[in-house]
Amino acid sequence: MKPGIQFSLTAVAVALALGAGYWAGNRADGQVAAGRSHAAASHEVASINGTSSSANDERKVLYYRNPMGLPDTSPVPKKDSMGMDYIPVYADDEPDDSGVVVVSAARVQTLGVKTAVAEMRIVDTAVRAAGRVELNERAIVDVAPRFEGWIERLHVNAVGDPVRRGQALFTIYSPELQSAGDELRIAERLQRDSSATDSVAADAARRLADATRARLRNWEVAAPASGEVPQRQTLHSPTNGIVLEKKAVQGARFMPGEAVYRIADLSKVWVIADVYERDLARVKTGQSASVAFDAMPDRRFEAKVSYLYPTLNTETRSTQVRFELDNRDGLLRPGMFAHVELAAGSTTPLVTVPTSAVIDDGTRQVVLIALDEGRFRPQPVRIGQRGKEFVEVTDGVKAGDRVVVSANFLIDSESQLKAALSNFTDSTAPGSGGPSAAAQIFRGEGTFDAFDATAGTVSLTHGDIPALQWPAMTMDFGVASKDLVAGVAPGTKVRFEFVQRAPGEFVVTRIEKSTAAAAAHGGH
Repeated sequence: MKPGIQFSLTAVAVALALGAGYWAGNRADGQVAAGRSHAAASHEVASINGTSSSANDERKVLYYRNPMGLPDTSPVPKKDSMGMDYIPVYADDEPDDSGVVVVSAARVQTLGVKTAVAEMRIVDTAVRAAGRVELNERAIVDVAPRFEGWIERLHVNAVGDPVRRGQALFTIYSPELQSAGDELRIAERLQRDSSATDSVAADAARRLADATRARLRNWEVAAPASGEVPQRQTLHSPTNGIVLEKKAVQGARFMPGEAVYRIADLSKVWVIADVYERDLARVKTGQSASVAFDAMPDRRFEAKVSYLYPTLNTETRSTQVRFELDNRDGLLRPGMFAHVELAAGSTTPLVTVPTSAVIDDGTRQVVLIALDEGRFRPQPVRIGQRGKEFVEVTDGVKAGDRVVVSANFLIDSESQLKAALSNFTDSTAPGSGGPSAAAQIFRGEGTFDAFDATAGTVSLTHGDIPALQWPAMTMDFGVASKDLVAGVAPGTKVRFEFVQRAPGEFVVTRIEKSTAAAAAHGGH
């Protein structure tokens, strides 16, 4: 071998050896650096989550649940049909034996939960009822002649005119009065003429005269001891009051018993209030009450229960209660609307909570006790006296306990109350398929791919949805209304909201173009 060739081969061998050593050294350093980088990243993630790797190792996994909310669990880690990891459920995520559940601060804010403290206070248990002013039925009088006749002259000729006792109302002419007067005059003359000659005739004439006078008294016509009965009579008001009705017309004929005038004394009026069946046990005769009227909102009238009617209106489930009010100044008019408030209840302070804190599902009554760190415990209670804003709690809550009084889903409906109770007491893990997930609104952003009008589904490619621990993917959603996707073209960037109506059933309830998409569309 030539010396030049031998030198070249030697140089190549040395170069290969140096290259292999350099490659091996870099690979080892890279593995160490990568290991250090992975450890640092793991420590950083653990710091952000507020847990350490050792803490995660100590948490006990109960089972793994389906990431799409389907009723499917697994004792070991696994993936679903779309390749998504099942989500671990830890022991400290579950409610304890006392029913305490944990609600995240974000969910508390979303629900609009408000709390109040149970306090000792006097319960305003006044019975309130609506009523109306009515006539005093004991002070209504009809002017109805007991004989037939004609009205010759009216002295009071308008409804609403005030009249006094004994005041002339109208003058009448009656043939019956004339006939009775003639009969009385003949009987009296026959009695005088035959008293000395024929005692039998005189006695018959006397009896006839007495019968005629009795008939006039029954007609309420004053008959003189002797002499003629006036053919025309003036009728007078039997009481003080106001003319409520007037059928009298000058020249008109009236029949026996026909009410020509109706007069009412308004110096005292009645207030008839409708008290509901549930409050009847707290209403008694003689009980004090305060009455206000819309016509005089700044004035209140004191009254007492004068009568509790014995019947119940089956349609309104209420009973009428009567109050008597003095009305000598004439301010109260029949038909006025009245607000009645009857004093009732004890003046001793009691443990109370706001009325909105009590959830009544028809079988039991509960309040939600607010504990620390977003924890809530359903507490069965017994309710006592109910006030306008507060209700007495006789058992289950003590003064100082903090209770939930407001949430956007707590409305006055039995079915909604049951759902609200389940929302707190059932599983609280997002996507678990319980009522908590069904009531929650989830939000996401992505791309509108297509809409299947026949199936009523929309295909969306969305980003991560942390609330459900979903990664970015393309999936089909139900749609609440076809109008939601009107005018949205495939490929459009959108923001959307959806809810879980059943395990694995997610329905879009709102969809709109994202700001960037809307701006681009406006630029064109």
